[in-house]
Parts: sequence; C-alpha cells; structure tokens
Amino acid sequence: MSGIRHRPWPAVTALLHRPAPRTLRGRLSLVALTTATLLMLVLTVAFNAVAQHRLQHQADDELRTRATAVATTVDTNGPTVRVLETSNDELLDTNVWIYAGRRLLEEPPTAGPLTHVADALAGRGGRRCVTADVDGPLRLCSQPVSGKKSEATVVTALDLSPYRSSADTLLLGSLALDAVMLACTYALTRLAVGRALRPVRTMTDQATQWSAVASEERFGQMRHPAELARLGTSLDAILDRIRTLLRHERQLTGELSHELRTPLSRIIAELDWWQTHPRTDDQTRATHKVIADAAESMRTICDTLLDDVRDGTLAAPGTAEILPTLQRLTEVSDVPPHLTVTIEGPRLEAGVPSALLERIVSPLLTNACRYAHSKVAVVAYRAPDGVRVEVIDDGPGVPPSFAGQLFEPGRRADPGDGHGGAGLGLPLARRLTRSAGGEVTYDPGHTLGARFVVTLPAG
Repeated sequence: MSGIRHRPWPAVTALLHRPAPRTLRGRLSLVALTTATLLMLVLTVAFNAVAQHRLQHQADDELRTRATAVATTVDTNGPTVRVLETSNDELLDTNVWIYAGRRLLEEPPTAGPLTHVADALAGRGGRRCVTADVDGPLRLCSQPVSGKKSEATVVTALDLSPYRSSADTLLLGSLALDAVMLACTYALTRLAVGRALRPVRTMTDQATQWSAVASEERFGQMRHPAELARLGTSLDAILDRIRTLLRHERQLTGELSHELRTPLSRIIAELDWWQTHPRTDDQTRATHKVIADAAESMRTICDTLLDDVRDGTLAAPGTAEILPTLQRLTEVSDVPPHLTVTIEGPRLEAGVPSALLERIVSPLLTNACRYAHSKVAVVAYRAPDGVRVEVIDDGPGVPPSFAGQLFEPGRRADPGDGHGGAGLGLPLARRLTRSAGGEVTYDPGHTLGARFVVTLPAG
C-alpha cells in the first residue's frame, strides 16, 4: 500500500493552475468576488443556524403549550394519578404520553416504537426535549406535573417536517440571494473599476501621443485626484526626459551635418575637379591626400561629438599644442582668397585633445572668415585661469540686440544675409568648451568687427 501514489483531484488541480486574469480590472473584480463569496458564506451559515435554532425554539414552545394544556387534565391531588375526561380529548391525546412516575398511563393509539423514546425521556425526569428520527423527524418534550400527594409526567411529540421544510426553503432562498448578490458584486466591481481606470487609460494614450511628437503638454496642467496626480507627475518627468533625448538627438544630427559639411564639400570639389580636368600622377596623389585628410577630419569630428554624447564630458586626459593645431585648422578650412588669417602667440599647450581644440575653434574661425572684410586674427596667450584663444575679424560684428541670443541653437542675426548656415556652430563651440571645463564668450565692447574668446584649462 505504501507504493501507491495518490493523484490530486482534477478539479483542484485545474483550480490551482488556472491563470490569473491578465487585466487589472479582472484581478480586482476577482478579488472583490472572492471576498464577497467568503463574506456571504459566513453570513449564510450564521443566518441559517439562527433560523434553525429559532424554528426549533418555536417547536419546543408549542410542545410545552400542549403539555401544559394536557397537564390540566391530570389529577395529582390524590394518592394515585388520575386522567380526567374532558371535551376534545382526541386533540389533547394526539402524540401525548402520560406517566405516573415510570408507569405509563396513556399513550397515542399509533405510537409504536416512539413510545420507547417517550419512556426514556420520562424516566430522566424534569423538563427535557429530544429529537428522534422515527418515521420522520420528531421532537419530544417532557413536562412534570406536581401535586400534593403524587407526581406525573406529560410527554408531547411534534412532527418537525414542516419546520425542516421551512429551514430548507430559507437555505435555498439565501443561496439564491447569494448567487444574485455575487453576480451583481462582480458586475458592479468591473464597472466601477473600469470607470476608475478610464482616466489612467486616457493618460496613457495622451502620454504615448505626446512622447511621439515631443509635445509641451503636461499632466501637471490638469486637475486630477491625488493618486492620478502622482502618476501624472511621474509621466511628466518621463516626457521631459524623452523630450530632452529627442532634442539632444536633433542637436547631435544638426551638429554632425554642420561640422561634416566643410570636409565633405572639399571631397566633392576635389573629385569634381579630378574628373573634369586631366591630372598628372603627382596631382592625383595630391588629390588623394586631400580626400584622405578630409575623410580623417570627418572621422575625428564624428568621434569627438559621439564621445561627448556618450560620456557627457570631454575633459579626457590629453594636451594639444595650440599654435600647430590652429595652423593645421587654417590649412584645412575654406579661407576666401581675399582674407588674411594670422596666427599669433607663444608656444602654449591646452589641457584638451587636439581634435577637441579643432572642433571648438573651427566654428569661430568659419564665422570669422564668412563675415570678415579683409583679415582674421587668431591670438593665443596664457591667462590666470588657463589659456585663451581669441578669434577676431574686421566684419560688421554682432548686432547689440542679437548678442543675448548668439549662442542659442538655430538662431541667426540675419537669416537673409546670403551666407549659408544653420546657427549651430557657436552653440556647438560653447557646449564642447564647457564639457572640457572651459568657456566661450563674445566681447560686446570690441569695435570694428567681432571678438570671441575661448578659455581652456592649461596643459
């Protein structure tokens, strides 16, 4: 027998492995239904127990009332117990036993085996009640009758079938009411939870829509309950982060296109010239070198900007000799033939990589060459807070009304001035300089042109 393994009941196994509802509304409705079921079960059991006790109490009261009525026909004043004859004896003798001590004086004509139950009840004495199942449920109660010289006992019996039927009816009615109440509870809970979660669904749809278009709409501008207000605050923070990421993505795309435009233009120009004009071997090698230098410059630009995006800082260990870097920058820049670009300053080192220094100064030099009339000067010198590089031109300068917006992305003083540009060079130069622990400023007090100052850590 020890080797037999019992399998769990299939219904129990199915209930244990039944998957939980996938929706929050379904889970909350199931919890409410389970709680209501347990509560209704307890109330139903308590109600039916009280109802059965009450029905039994009513049966006992009726039996004692009949016993009291029968006791009026028993004479216990003499030395022997006598049963008096009265009218309607048939009603009083129905299911009634009269005892003088333990001696049976009268019994119903069709008592049968029920008399043994009555004998036992009368033999125990006192007022007692018992339930017997003899040809159906019966309730028997004994009532002592005391007299001056003798004592008697009256035992009455009552059929409990009507009371049991009433109890069964109450039980079925309560179960039917429980089923209706549970169905209503489940339906109303699903309806209430669905209505309560409707704002959450609306907020979710709005957050999805706003995040896709980087909208400035926020949930903090709306009135919500306290719980939804906290959810709205969290969603607003997420939307702000998404908007920041999208802005950074657009900014990075614009900066890459802005910085890559010059070396790419050089590559295209060299290829067009090489294809349309015969070239010697030396000229072809020179063209290849220009294209290779421009491609290397493009790779350096991409690496510098992507490193800034990944790390958030460009203060990586490294130094750059300022004058050689600036001279190399002027060689690869598109300097108009009517301009004179001069590089001045002592031998200095900046505490940033050479590629980063080029990316910082390149937008300033490009702008100076774009607007200068005849000359551009790049001056490097040592300062108390590091090293400085000034880019000065003799162009029209920056309008005073536009000086406060000079370093904002996408802003130009005069978009229709005939010069190409997206307004990203100066913001990029300032962002890269700040990432390296420096600063780029514009000198509004400079006359006859524009003057930009780059401050970097010393090497």
